[in-house]
Amino acid sequence: VNFVQLATQIPAPPPTRSRVFCYFSTMGGASSYYSILALAAFFLAIWLSSKVSRAAGVSSIVLEISVGLLLSPQVLGLVPEEYSVCYEEMNRDCDTTADRTTIAEMGTEYCDLQAYLDAGKYDGFFGTSGTVTLHGHTYHLDGTSSEGDDEHRRLSGGGAEGKTEYDTYTDCLNQGCKLELANECGERPNILTLIGHTGVAMMIFESGMHFDFEQARTVGGKACIVAVCGTVLPLVTGCLLVMAYGYDFSNGFAAGTALAPTSVGIALRLLHEAHALQTYFGQAIITAAFVDDILSLILYNVLFSINDEFTFMTFLPMLLGLIFMSAAAAAGATLWPKLISWALSKIPETKAETKLTLHHELLFLLMVTVLIAYAQITHLCGTHLWGCFIAGMSFAMWKEAHHVWVRQTKRMTSWMIRIFFSATVAFSIPIEDLLSMEAFLKGTLLGIGPCILSKVLCAPFMGDSRFVIGWAMVGRAEFAYLIGQMAAASGLMDAKVFSIVIWALLYATVFAPFIFRVVLNRYVKKNFSEDDVVRAGTNGSLGGEAIEHWQRSTLASGHLPDLVEEQKKMDDVQEQEEGKHAVEDNLLLKGRLQALEVSEASLKCRIQELQEATTKNFKQSPKETVFGL
Repeated sequence: VNFVQLATQIPAPPPTRSRVFCYFSTMGGASSYYSILALAAFFLAIWLSSKVSRAAGVSSIVLEISVGLLLSPQVLGLVPEEYSVCYEEMNRDCDTTADRTTIAEMGTEYCDLQAYLDAGKYDGFFGTSGTVTLHGHTYHLDGTSSEGDDEHRRLSGGGAEGKTEYDTYTDCLNQGCKLELANECGERPNILTLIGHTGVAMMIFESGMHFDFEQARTVGGKACIVAVCGTVLPLVTGCLLVMAYGYDFSNGFAAGTALAPTSVGIALRLLHEAHALQTYFGQAIITAAFVDDILSLILYNVLFSINDEFTFMTFLPMLLGLIFMSAAAAAGATLWPKLISWALSKIPETKAETKLTLHHELLFLLMVTVLIAYAQITHLCGTHLWGCFIAGMSFAMWKEAHHVWVRQTKRMTSWMIRIFFSATVAFSIPIEDLLSMEAFLKGTLLGIGPCILSKVLCAPFMGDSRFVIGWAMVGRAEFAYLIGQMAAASGLMDAKVFSIVIWALLYATVFAPFIFRVVLNRYVKKNFSEDDVVRAGTNGSLGGEAIEHWQRSTLASGHLPDLVEEQKKMDDVQEQEEGKHAVEDNLLLKGRLQALEVSEASLKCRIQELQEATTKNFKQSPKETVFGL
């Protein structure tokens, strides 16, 4: 009997379930109630963490990751693994002979048995059998070649044909099994991870809608240099430092790529809060952040091609993607505004009196269609995230588009981003490695140096605003964590390196908004008067309570600010303050009016007394004294 047939008949280990779920489910019979209860408790916990962060006026990312890590299957195990762990990961164990044999059955897809036989690296994986049949081909395990071997290997065309990268054939099967597992989980992740990835794609689309083509023309040259420096410095220094820790280039490049992206959302919120969005340095920051994201998307594509042989065909999809991105961006600046205007003018508005008009519904449908179409095109070129960003740019010139998008997706996107940090990122963190002193110390060094300082020093030629721009580039959010999580899941980043990168990103996530706010406010007070700020595009200066409300309502939110809606909120807050001052002034005027009325009554009494005295004196005086009186 063929050894492979016996090995593949060994049953896979049964899937494990949440410890909490298993304990309670035995008491009430078969029901999904406890799964519902566990997920409800998990969602409630991350919602409360978001609210606590908002009350403190800080980013919710840190608390969301911490709560997700605490409730993950690795710690308390509140969420059942069926919803938090990839199905293939629960049913496959790469240390078993059965799963390694499955990889061997794929022929030269991952391991070329004949190449290991020729190189003398075959270690007896198939036992004492003299021959074995894999992928329709029979191999002689004594090292002799069968007739037609060369023709068969030429036709099989596997990715590992002729390669012997590992010490033994068993090691190759083990690593091939892990790579196959990563690919399967990447294509079909667990439901919470899938929701998180969807949220990030929607955030990147929304980010593209904030791109300002006019700003890009004004500060494009210098902003592009800042973006290049802000991308290359973290990439190079992060890669070198991780390699200095003793890891290979693949781990270093993956870590450097995860440190490269800048959070557009944090910079956009804080600049809008300080009324500096339309200033020269504000335009430079936003433009540089967007270009930085585009460069990071390119690095993201290169990262996942790093294990392939670098040929022209390796870079051809990326080149085609860049050409498409350039053409689509140009269309977003010129063609799409005219096309949207023409399309809406041809359709009569039948719901003009409602908040969501017919034109809003059609605009939203168009945005979803373009998002899916562009994402599909760029997915074939490397990554769907390119298409998400460029699709958003297509609607950047139609200012109402973002307002419509946020009204329809705000709560959904907020929850997806919460799930991304508390589940997609938190569940993938190796808890033992993360809480080790080694990971903390190395992550601290990586966070202070390549993650923070390399961004702070990326704009030395921008004059007095160089540190404002530098600190604006420090902020990290969804995309940076996504790169780290995807690299770890794909086997491009070691679990220990992933823990180090998470510590580094947390430093930037926690400290960047606070320090940037302080540096920005000092720079604005030093270089701009209140009149300058008003002319820069605001409606005036807000009081302390308004600023506090603005910080709490935007910094911890799960979406980029809707500038139309947020301006209305700012106006409402300002009107409330002005109304409060008006009430105080009204009370003061009433007090003064009452005092005047008392004075008036007193004066009337005095006049009456004088009139009576005058009349009395006139009657008693002789005629010659009348005029004297």
